[in-house]
Amino acid sequence: MRRWNGWGEQSTVVELPAQGAGFLAQRIGTGRRLADASLEAALARVPPSRLRPHALYSIEAPDRLLHARGQSLPDWLALREGTLERYPDGVAFPDSAEQVRQLLALAEQQDLCLIPYGGGTSVAGHINPPVSTRPVLTVSMARMNRLLELDESSLIATFGPGASGPQVESQLRARGYTLGHFPQSWELSTLGGWVASRSSGQQSLRYGRIEQLFAGGTLETFAGPLQIPAFPASAAGPDLREVVLGCEGRFGIISTVKVRVSALVDDERFYGVFLPDWPKALQAIRQLAQARVPLSMLRLSNAVETETQLALAGHPRQIAWLEKYLKLRGAGQGKCLLTFGVTGNRQQNALSLRQARQHLKAFGGVFTGTLLGNKWAHNRFRFPYLRESLWHAGYVVDTLETATDWSNVDNLLQRIEASLRDCLAAEGEQVHVFTHLSHVYGEGSSIYTSYVFRPAADYPATLARWKALKHAASQTIVEHGGTISHQHGVGKDHAPYLVHEKGELAIAALRSLSRHFDPAGRLNPGTLLEE
Repeated sequence: MRRWNGWGEQSTVVELPAQGAGFLAQRIGTGRRLADASLEAALARVPPSRLRPHALYSIEAPDRLLHARGQSLPDWLALREGTLERYPDGVAFPDSAEQVRQLLALAEQQDLCLIPYGGGTSVAGHINPPVSTRPVLTVSMARMNRLLELDESSLIATFGPGASGPQVESQLRARGYTLGHFPQSWELSTLGGWVASRSSGQQSLRYGRIEQLFAGGTLETFAGPLQIPAFPASAAGPDLREVVLGCEGRFGIISTVKVRVSALVDDERFYGVFLPDWPKALQAIRQLAQARVPLSMLRLSNAVETETQLALAGHPRQIAWLEKYLKLRGAGQGKCLLTFGVTGNRQQNALSLRQARQHLKAFGGVFTGTLLGNKWAHNRFRFPYLRESLWHAGYVVDTLETATDWSNVDNLLQRIEASLRDCLAAEGEQVHVFTHLSHVYGEGSSIYTSYVFRPAADYPATLARWKALKHAASQTIVEHGGTISHQHGVGKDHAPYLVHEKGELAIAALRSLSRHFDPAGRLNPGTLLEE
């Protein structure tokens, strides 16, 4: 059963090792846990719906509570406290494009706001009900989750938008194919959500981001269905796929998605390499990306993240032996862990591995085989569960991300980390901050930063700490050459910063598109574009 106030399945638990709790206590102090509300108490706070009963949606309190928030830190705190302030007035579960169109018609007839809902994994406030005099109807796409068509000659698959990562892969793998899109939220997030928020998967170096995988589909709008045909390429004017990619539910509701798939591979392996220090590690990963060595993923942890990973790994005796070995090989204090993958057939992978090892050896890389790589692959979707264990230990963890050119990566990374580390100093609180680069390109890289801090004495004060941290980092990003989002989308949390990146003219163009497809402004108000 899925947790109502946290991430994922209740049966999945990622324990925080004792030495991990000690590590955090040394750096930011002893944890302080806030009390959680019960599900019964949270349900008792759900107000009456402003909607009349209808066959197309539910107005039951459990449905409204479970679809009221995503997985951002403010969402987490609201759910843990059991006080959400705003709830959808109803939740619809369409099972066809026709029913989506019926809901659009109903919204016009009854003057409703509609919020498209995929897997509920948004970390930027995409699916939170706005302050609205109109009743709010959340539209869950969960029942539209089937593989509708597979063109094996063209390698184009057509899905319902509500297919989760496991549903996408299981249906494709039964036919010998894969999409290859594996965001950290893969267990719960959906194909439609990936398109709507411009998602990036952990192996995008091989398979591409969602914009490379998205071939076409249908967007249901108040102006009618927008059909995007799937061409291999086209010079027939602007690419209207871009109207759907990143639209975040402002222009319409995605009802079908066509994606480019690949045949399953024969061989896939992941490896760990330690580099002596951050400057060498940064140069090594940049040159690997620009040399276009055919790897499927590259992930570089900075020194603090490497230290944190080893502290939270458990098995202290084995880690101690590893530390001694690495020190002897020249990767001691300040070392950085690089994880990379090879995916393809055995002959291709052998060549890729040889090229990568030769390249990394020149930078003093200490190759540790597949042990750490396999551990990463095993835990690749489990990091969000660690938030639960940290919370019970009295700590709050959140993440943020951006991307920038290689010439600015180190500068921006250092500024982001400093803005977070120093943010709570006036309260006498420390923040533990660490970063990795996980999506690399010829011209630059993503920057993915995690930060851990202690809760305040109560929920409102803890939320205030998060707001200060989030604003400090976001302001730093937009003022120093980063995008406000590389993979999490804009939502409501990032909307105030979007104009810094796009400019007033581009924001006006996006507003014009919104008015064209949704003249009355019923679709997901406040998301992507501030009201």
